[in-house]
Amino acid sequence: MSAFDRLRARLDGRPHVCEECGYVNEGGGWEAVTSGAAVEYRWACPSCGTERVRRYRL
Repeated sequence: MSAFDRLRARLDGRPHVCEECGYVNEGGGWEAVTSGAAVEYRWACPSCGTERVRRYRL
């Protein structure tokens, strides 16, 4: 398992509450995108569509 997979598993393993509508996500749904200089993990609320981004520089 790569470092990126471990970080995604850590994000997916925690409940996430949408700041806009209060929807509670019990885990999962984070997508990773990389530019080579940074990695972004994105989560979109299935209820209202608000997007949350966590960015890590490499």
